[in-house]
Amino acid sequence: MSEVDNTATPPLPLYKQKQFKKLVFWLTAIIFITLLIAWLYTHNRESTDDAFIDANIVQISPHVSGYVSQVNVNDNQWVKQGEVLALIDPRDYQIQVDLAQAALDAAVARHGASVHDVSLTQETTHAVVSQAVSNLYAAQAQAQQAQSLVAAALAQARLAQTDLQRYQTLFGKDEVSKQKLDQVAASEVSARANLEAQKKASLAAQAQVAVAQAKLKEAQSAPKQIAVKVDQAKGGAASVEEALANLKAAQLNLSYTRLVSPVTGHIVRKNLSLGQLLAPGSAVLGIVYGSPWVVANFKETQLTSMHRGQRVEVKVDAFPHLVLHAHVDSIQNGTGSRFSLLPPENATGNYVKIVQRVPVKIVFDESSDILNRLLPGMSVTPVVYLNDQ
Repeated sequence: MSEVDNTATPPLPLYKQKQFKKLVFWLTAIIFITLLIAWLYTHNRESTDDAFIDANIVQISPHVSGYVSQVNVNDNQWVKQGEVLALIDPRDYQIQVDLAQAALDAAVARHGASVHDVSLTQETTHAVVSQAVSNLYAAQAQAQQAQSLVAAALAQARLAQTDLQRYQTLFGKDEVSKQKLDQVAASEVSARANLEAQKKASLAAQAQVAVAQAKLKEAQSAPKQIAVKVDQAKGGAASVEEALANLKAAQLNLSYTRLVSPVTGHIVRKNLSLGQLLAPGSAVLGIVYGSPWVVANFKETQLTSMHRGQRVEVKVDAFPHLVLHAHVDSIQNGTGSRFSLLPPENATGNYVKIVQRVPVKIVFDESSDILNRLLPGMSVTPVVYLNDQ
């Protein structure tokens, strides 16, 4: 036992024990303060490295088909709104415009002739009707006069016949001469001939009345003819409108042979070359325009206190010493996986729950030259301050 006691470690001096306790105390305090500071720093903040720069990209697609005759831009080139990017061979579409213009001119000419025909018909209708009425009245008057002459000739013929019969009786009694009887007989023949002539004249006058009535009826049908002419003129007007619409369509197609930039920005994804055959709707290039923004995919558990308007600090991987100020603009109404091309189906029995991510749009507060260097797809790290209401 005495040997064991001699080899045991001697106890630390009292002052060293106090120093060790102080060291443990301060180390514990430092760790606690560090954890406290870390908690205070992070509990009102949310960040993610699953965030990228996004921007507006307009796709340029031709409206008409044709071969590219001119290309005026290159990849990544800066273009202004209204600038001509490329040209499609316009000759076929110019021919269509010329044909449509010729068809319009012909339709206008036909319509003008129809309108003139309507005016001329309207002007002559009243005169024709008035003349037909006058002719009818004249024919009726002549018919009445002829009828009166027939009546007079009939009376004369009857008188001549009576005189002939009386003179024949007197001649049988030798009271008149043969010469006188012949004169009376000749007068009777003349009276009968005159009666026949007047009857024929009366019939002719009646025929003229019928002709005048037919012409009046024809003249009175002129309003119907006017209506027909008006309908023809309306049809001509419709033809003019159709030809004008065809001309506008041809002119529009001709204008589509010029691919014009609708915005100001940078050319991207150029798929356009001289002589290339383009089809309507095929994307030939894109233009990035406007101010960029951030799309941050936060975990659903990070969205508890996140809302629109909260302050955000954005660090860009390409510029590690740069901090940009922004704010939460909106939170997508659905997770990213829900709107993917193949949304997950969890009806089977092999379901494994995973934390979903929700896209959050973050907009920069200020405009600066550095924003022009932020390209779509760049990686960023946003920090959202949840205590900013």
